[in-house]
Amino acid sequence: MRSRLLGIVLTLVVLVLVGMGVPLGRGVAATEQQEMFLDRLTDTARFASVAQRPLIDDQPKVLERELVRYQEVYGIKVALLDRTGTVVAASGPVDVSPDAVQELVDSALAGRQPTAPPLFMPWDRTELVLAEPVLADGEVRGAIVTFSPTDKTRSEVSLWWSVLLLASLLVLALGVFVALPLVGWTLRPVRALDEATGRLLSSVVSGKAVEPVGSASGPPELQQLSRSFDQMAANVTDVLAAQRAFVADASHQLRNPLTALKLRLSNLEGHVSGDAVVHQEAALDEADRLNRILDELLAMARAAAPSVDPLPVDVDQAVAGRLSAWNAAAAARSVHLVLDGERGGMALAPPRGVEAVLDALLDNALKFTPDDTLVRVDVRRRDGVVRLSVRDEGPGLAPEELERATDRFWRSPAHQNIQGSGLGLAIVRQIVARVDGSVELSLPEEGGLRVTVTFPAV
Repeated sequence: MRSRLLGIVLTLVVLVLVGMGVPLGRGVAATEQQEMFLDRLTDTARFASVAQRPLIDDQPKVLERELVRYQEVYGIKVALLDRTGTVVAASGPVDVSPDAVQELVDSALAGRQPTAPPLFMPWDRTELVLAEPVLADGEVRGAIVTFSPTDKTRSEVSLWWSVLLLASLLVLALGVFVALPLVGWTLRPVRALDEATGRLLSSVVSGKAVEPVGSASGPPELQQLSRSFDQMAANVTDVLAAQRAFVADASHQLRNPLTALKLRLSNLEGHVSGDAVVHQEAALDEADRLNRILDELLAMARAAAPSVDPLPVDVDQAVAGRLSAWNAAAAARSVHLVLDGERGGMALAPPRGVEAVLDALLDNALKFTPDDTLVRVDVRRRDGVVRLSVRDEGPGLAPEELERATDRFWRSPAHQNIQGSGLGLAIVRQIVARVDGSVELSLPEEGGLRVTVTFPAV
């Protein structure tokens, strides 16, 4: 944007320079040409006056000597013509046959005075031709024609144009010198807004306060826009903080009545019969499902909580601890948990963030992988990040479903009969976003689903 705005300013400067320079240049050329025309017109009129007597006496040759001397001194050819247009005396060889010259001669023999020629440019090398009638007692007796070189005038015009061009370039350079700080001053709030917009997403996701733009420079309109942005960012942060607090409070407060409900449903066992037993068992299952959802909502609220900053975590220790904890659940289904890769070392993560991520990924893997299969956990340290992946041998997802799998409460239509709330991968995404990590889902060629998360290495 800086280059475009600078280009607009310089374009306006160039247009002003062209609008002023072109007329000024033409004016300079016209002035120089006018001076030359008046000077040559004076000499031509003098020769016309001197030529009266020689033409009356029919002795035009007596003037030839003066014409030759004039050409030797000034380099201007002069010709004397009689009333028939025939050259009767000249300073040297002259050609009056060209149409342009003949037209001037005819005009002079008709008694008309010379007029200023059209404006000529420095690259126009034609001579200045003037034809003055020779009058005696009011009668045209002939004409004087002068052929003046224009080299000196063209050189002077070229010099003036060079000066104008140099001055224009200096003004353009001055315009750049002035425009650079002006454009910088104008765009400073825009750059601050752009940087603040980039920080807004990470701040909102991590739950941290958004750093205000606070721009005190630039145009007043952009300063007002910066203040409006700060107010909007503060409102968004407050709304999201209230939403997180509501989710955490609601999840926590609903646990007590839910526990009481489960207890009452359990107490009905043995006191119901017939079809009521089926409904009691279904109600207990739904209560268990609701309890799991509340646990996951509370885990998500804690993952997004900004109150605790991320800290260095021993990834290998966390992985070993969670695999040991999940071994019993895996062994119950004859599923083997396999650890591959290398030592991950230390990584930046929220407190218990690596454990929460592994719990969610292993829970999903054990839900979908068949009995007597493997669930592979892979840890690698590459390019400044620690990659942690979990791969199962279950049905996987359709390729078009991979992008939606981390959305809250989303579940594949093919897996609706499997217990779950659709919050597991959303919690994983929320945790890794706190440290600018990433979540990637892929479909291995051998089948199943691989989920890979990254944490910044320490």
